Amino acid sequence: MNRVLSIVVFLFVSALSVLSCRTDGPSGMDNFPSNKPEEVNPGTDPDQDGGKPCFIWIDAAANFPDFANSRAAIVRDLTKAADAGFTDIVVDVRPTTGDVLFQTDNCQQVEWLSYWGTSGQAQFHRTATWDYLQAFIDEGHKLGLRVYASINTFVGGNATAVGNAGAVFRDPAMAELTTVVNTADGFKSIMDLGDENGDGVNEYSAKFFNPVHPDVQAYLFSLLEDLAAYKDLDGIILDRGRFDSIRSDFSDYTREQFESYIGTTLANWPEDVMPVNWAYADVPSPEPQYFRKWLEFRAKVIHDFMEEARNRVKAVNPDVDFGVYVGGWYSTYFAEGVNWASPSYNTGLYHSWWATDEYRNFGYADHMDVMLIGAYAAPNKVTGTTEWTMEGFCMLAKQKTAGGPRICAGGPDVGNWDSDNEFSQELENQAITQSVTACANACDGYFLFDMCHLRSADQWSYVKAGIDALRASEE
Repeated sequence: MNRVLSIVVFLFVSALSVLSCRTDGPSGMDNFPSNKPEEVNPGTDPDQDGGKPCFIWIDAAANFPDFANSRAAIVRDLTKAADAGFTDIVVDVRPTTGDVLFQTDNCQQVEWLSYWGTSGQAQFHRTATWDYLQAFIDEGHKLGLRVYASINTFVGGNATAVGNAGAVFRDPAMAELTTVVNTADGFKSIMDLGDENGDGVNEYSAKFFNPVHPDVQAYLFSLLEDLAAYKDLDGIILDRGRFDSIRSDFSDYTREQFESYIGTTLANWPEDVMPVNWAYADVPSPEPQYFRKWLEFRAKVIHDFMEEARNRVKAVNPDVDFGVYVGGWYSTYFAEGVNWASPSYNTGLYHSWWATDEYRNFGYADHMDVMLIGAYAAPNKVTGTTEWTMEGFCMLAKQKTAGGPRICAGGPDVGNWDSDNEFSQELENQAITQSVTACANACDGYFLFDMCHLRSADQWSYVKAGIDALRASEE
C-alpha cells in the first residue's frame, strides 16, 4: 500500500473516534493483498441450543444516560433485544476511563462518563448504588439471555473535552505505567499527547498502559479475577487487548525486553526496529533490520498476556467463557501488536511481506472460548469474500481461527458505518437485515455493535427480520 493511502486510512480511523454512539471505536483498519490467495470456507454450526448465537454489544459510555441509574431502562432494552432474537448480550463494565462498573476492591467505581448528546459532548453522572453488572445478569437471565461482561483492557484513563477520568489522572504511579509513543518530536508519554494534528480529534484520548510491563499485567489480572467471581456470569470479553498503535510502546523497559528477546543490544533506537514517528500499517522502505522481529515480539507479549489471563479467570470460575473482541482486518492488525489467529494458521505463508515464520507461534485463538469479530464494512458491502465486506471478514476470521474458539461470531457497527451520509436510511435498514445471515452463515454466529444505535434509530425490527430469517434457514 502506498504512503498516501496509508495516511488516508489512518485519518479515517481517527475520525471514527468522534462518532456517536461510541466515541472510542477500534483502530487499525486497512486492507492489503497477500502474495498467496487464501482459501475461504464457510462456518459451521457450533451446536448452540436454538441455533447460532446472536450477540449484541452494550457500550458503557454510549448507553450510560439510559442505564446508569435506571434498572427499568435496562429491562426495557434487554426485553427488546430478546424479542428481536438476540441470545447473548455483552455489557461493557470497564470503559476507557479504566474505572469499573462491577464489584472490586482493586479499582474505583465509575462516577461519570462522557457521552454525545443533542448539544454535544457532556458528562453523565451515576448516582445509583446498585451493582450495575449484577443488574444485567439478573435481568438478562430472566429473559433467557446469556450475559457477557467486557472490559477495555489496556487503558487506565480517558481525556475528553468535558473532563479527564481514570486512575492515571488520580495516581502518579499509575501514570508512570502508561505507554510511550514514538512521535516526530521524540518519545513521549501518552499522558502528554492529545490533539496533535489540531483537527479537533484527540487521537490519544484513551490513555493506554504499556502492555509489556509486569505491573500493568498484574493489575489487570486482579480485575479479571474479581470479574470472574460473579458466579452467574456467562462470559468475559476483552476489548482493547492490544498496544495503543504501531507507534507504541517505546519505553526503556520495552526496549530492554525486546533486546533480551532477540539476544542483542540495538545500536540505533528506534531506527533498528522502526523509523521515527512511523504511523502506517505497512512495511517501511528501507525496512529496518529488526522490524519484523519487533512485530513478532509485540504479538508474543499480547499472546502471553491472553494465555495467563485465561488461566487466572478459569482458576476462579472454570465455567465462565473467556474471549476477545478484535477487528476483522487481520491483514493490518499487526499494527496493534495482535495475532488473533490460531497457531495452526501460517501467517508467514499468507502475509510474508510483514510476518516472520515464527509469528504464527503467537496466535492466541486457541486460548479463547469466544471471539467476536468486528466486520465493520460499509452498509453497501454486506456480501463478499474479502476484507472490507461483512461476509468476507467473517469467512476469513473463521478460517484463521480454525481449531480455536468454540464460537467465532462477527457482524457490523450499524451506527458508524456511514460517516459521510452516503447511503439512504432504507439501504442501511436493509443492510442490517441482510447482515445477519451473511455473517452468521460465514462463521458461528452474529455480532452487532451497538445497542445504542438500534435504540436511537429504532431499528429493532430490521435486525429481528434478519434473525428470523437465520432461524428459518436453520430449521
